[in-house]
Amino acid sequence: MGGEVAPAGTWTSDGEPAPAGTRRPDGEVVPVGARRIDGEVVPVGARRIDGEGGELAVAALRAHGVDTLFTLSGGHIFSVLHAAAGAGMRIVDVRHEQTAVFAAEGYARLGRRPAVALLTAGPGVTNGISGLATAQANGAPVVVLAGRAARKRWGSGALQEFDHIPLVAPVTKDARTVTRTEAIPGELRALTAAAATPHRGPVFLDIPLDVMHRRASATLRPPLPADPPAADPDEIAEAAELLATARRPVLVAGGDVWWGGAWEALRHCAESLRVPTFANGQGRGCLPARHELSFSRSRAALKEADVVVVAGTPLDFRLSFGRFGNARVVHAVDHPALRATHVPTAAAPAGDLRQILDGMAAWSGPRADHEEWIRRLRERERALRAAERPELEHAGEPIHPARVLGELIAQLDHDAVVIGDGGDFVSYAGRLVDSHLPGRWLDPGPFGCLGNGIGYAIAARLLHPDRQVVLLLGDGAFGFSAGDVDTLVRHRLPVVMVVGNNGGWGLEKHPMRALYGADVAADLRPGSRYDQVVRALGGAGETVTDPRRIAPALRRAFAAGEPYLVNVLTDPEVAYRRSAKLG
Repeated sequence: MGGEVAPAGTWTSDGEPAPAGTRRPDGEVVPVGARRIDGEVVPVGARRIDGEGGELAVAALRAHGVDTLFTLSGGHIFSVLHAAAGAGMRIVDVRHEQTAVFAAEGYARLGRRPAVALLTAGPGVTNGISGLATAQANGAPVVVLAGRAARKRWGSGALQEFDHIPLVAPVTKDARTVTRTEAIPGELRALTAAAATPHRGPVFLDIPLDVMHRRASATLRPPLPADPPAADPDEIAEAAELLATARRPVLVAGGDVWWGGAWEALRHCAESLRVPTFANGQGRGCLPARHELSFSRSRAALKEADVVVVAGTPLDFRLSFGRFGNARVVHAVDHPALRATHVPTAAAPAGDLRQILDGMAAWSGPRADHEEWIRRLRERERALRAAERPELEHAGEPIHPARVLGELIAQLDHDAVVIGDGGDFVSYAGRLVDSHLPGRWLDPGPFGCLGNGIGYAIAARLLHPDRQVVLLLGDGAFGFSAGDVDTLVRHRLPVVMVVGNNGGWGLEKHPMRALYGADVAADLRPGSRYDQVVRALGGAGETVTDPRRIAPALRRAFAAGEPYLVNVLTDPEVAYRRSAKLG
């Protein structure tokens, strides 16, 4: 074949474009849009890079749009830290590795893109496990890059020698150790794509110390696509017909509606088929709270419905494990592996949620009239909201936790980011605080891990420097990450923290009393001055015992321009009424 004319638009083996009439020197034609580097065909945009392992890792992360590292320093990751600083990346160093992973998860969840936590070997990784498990439960594309004891010393008892992979594998989509310096960019490319591809989730890569500090040349390729699979049109039509012809339909939007950028498709679906819509988790705000078809208080409708469509969230304990009375259930998910198997479903379209919801909205077949059902639910919603007013305006002492939230709601901007980290107090917030825009609410999610709050707040303030960022904390939850107030102060990240301080583990105290007539290991020190902890770490704050002083304290917090904690002493005898079951 040598000497044959290369067609226009092809590439010769030396990587240069071959115009019409050019003869190939060796008879080989590299496909259009590619080039050959060191004997390997790679896409346009690929380039050779040279450097130490940390430099190769940073180059690979930057190629994927990563602009921030959340970390706590350690000798096994010096190479990455040095390279990141030299490349101008933002480095947010924290006081505990769990906060680094939670901050990366919050950054991923609010930014809808992969985010990176950089952890040192051994205890650095083990300290981050709860964050990884939370990211897995929330489907967050967190990339954990870690150091590892040197290969040449492995088995000799090197400092922090520990095989991380068996520990992190159960809570990640993929977990690997890279053994060749030149392979670092390729491994990060594959893992970052895996993290971002539905169904999203965390990934892990550790780099042995000697591999990290070796110099090598590598090919840096463009990012791999991370597109959702296409859904089956027949399955979409089946789901649409069930929803359209139901007499009492309900639509539930979960966090993957946010992840998939499908909030406009959700609105289109709800409006086209005229369906009352509820939100779950990070699906909050995907249909604004003030929309005529958005409901939150009247969730008993799920037990009265004849068809319930759950889009973008598992049928777990938050949704009665998918059992809604006699309703037929449609489970729409972003990947076939997420289809519920523990309950029967009438339809289960899987794939791109925008395609699924838009496809359902386009249904042109028969449909029932849902207006009377909508009217009934709207009347119920109004009545339930009216019934909340006495608690929201409660004037007695000790302070009712709902009164704290009533005062806060009055001062929240339309686009405020609200974060929950706690039990009873945050449960009240989940019921009472409305979300008007997508991506403005963060809670721990179904794994239920506390201590996430300050990490999430770090992420929210970095991504939204001009918005209100409010962190709602139980007094128990504050103890998990209080030291990272120092991180907020050092990095000049003003956040308003509100602690509902009832002097105990309310989420455990009251249910234990109901079961056994007494509570065990459920008390904290009454009246602890958490505001003084924040002051000692360089922030500001105050304690409130009079409900009339809540609003002025919040105004001072929003105006402070620094981390500010409002420590509200709430009534320890008030218990949140919950209906979700553990199992």
